[in-house]
Amino acid sequence: MSVVSRRSSILVPIKNIERELICPICKELFTHPLILPCQHSVCHKCVKELLLLNHEDSFSTDAGSESSLPGSPRSRVPSPSMERLDRLVRSGSISVPGWRRGSVTPRITTFPCPGCEHDIDLGERGISMLFRNFTLESIVERYRQAARAAVAIMCNMCKPPVQEATKSCMDCKASYCNECFKLFHPWGTPKAQHEYVGPTTNFRPKVLMCPEHEMEKVNMYCEVCRRPVCHLCKLGGSHANHKVTSMSSAYKILKEKLSKSIHYLISKEDQVRTQISELEVLINQTADNGALAERQANEHFERLFGILQEKKADMLRCIEQSKTRRLEGLRGQVDEYQGMLENSGLVGYAQEVLKETDQSCFVQTAKQLHIRIQKATESLRTFHPAADPTFDEFALMFPKRRAC
Repeated sequence: MSVVSRRSSILVPIKNIERELICPICKELFTHPLILPCQHSVCHKCVKELLLLNHEDSFSTDAGSESSLPGSPRSRVPSPSMERLDRLVRSGSISVPGWRRGSVTPRITTFPCPGCEHDIDLGERGISMLFRNFTLESIVERYRQAARAAVAIMCNMCKPPVQEATKSCMDCKASYCNECFKLFHPWGTPKAQHEYVGPTTNFRPKVLMCPEHEMEKVNMYCEVCRRPVCHLCKLGGSHANHKVTSMSSAYKILKEKLSKSIHYLISKEDQVRTQISELEVLINQTADNGALAERQANEHFERLFGILQEKKADMLRCIEQSKTRRLEGLRGQVDEYQGMLENSGLVGYAQEVLKETDQSCFVQTAKQLHIRIQKATESLRTFHPAADPTFDEFALMFPKRRAC
């Protein structure tokens, strides 16, 4: 029995994973997401908006008025990555092959990833070299269906009045009620062998195809580039000298790693709560001791006010800065560990990825997700408060007064 099935009682509802399904550019649910070389996903339309900036937006100094108009690409996507891209284009540090001054649509193939800000170079083939993230697309569709559970998917073939669909054909890419399905898929015909599922609007291809060799199925995994490849890529393509493994082996290894990481993250929930409680106690102690240190400093400097007034102000400032820094550190830890409790979205997303049965689709999604979950678990292994609640270094020492 798998780790996830053993923990089925704590599966995260799909409605809790929305923040994992938001495109970092348009801030909306992914639409036809593409996987960038850095393993982050971006909507197809958003990548096109980054790559197909027109001449007026990118190179004219008079483009300010147009970019502010409603409906323009910039007004729809007011993201830092877009602004950074504009700066790179204007400065000349971004590669714009095939563009010459005066051309209307410069073909940009290098742009900053909105997720990690690393420069992405798509080469001459541009978007066509990117895999479509079918696993993420399916999870988004499941989320949409969960969000609109009260809204039925209607039959695409009914004459009015239209009936509610009961199944969808993945080959015809259409939804049918029972009567229409029997009518359009009669027994004894090739259509009777079509694959059908429950009502859906997500008609993804049955297999993952290589974007470089469009007619070839991917059946291997390149360990150097961390992406699925076909046999032609290995024989004479860009992955000829790379180490590759079978898709089934990569699927098994990544699924096991992802399952173990999810199990670890879930199993540490009580530990996270305990550590948050400890941090809250430390915050109270730090605040109280900081206030006490301020009062003591005031008492000492009142006695020496005439000659040490300047030093008094310096020390109070240091205490305040130290208290602020420590409280910020400790509160930041609380936020960090609170975020672990809120990792239900990440965990739920990972659990949805584990439902992917297509090995190619799973492998292309699971690697980056496994890295994210590993980072989420690192701070659980070694717990150290960010600050010491004591302020002993600010205590003033006075020599004993001699008898008269």
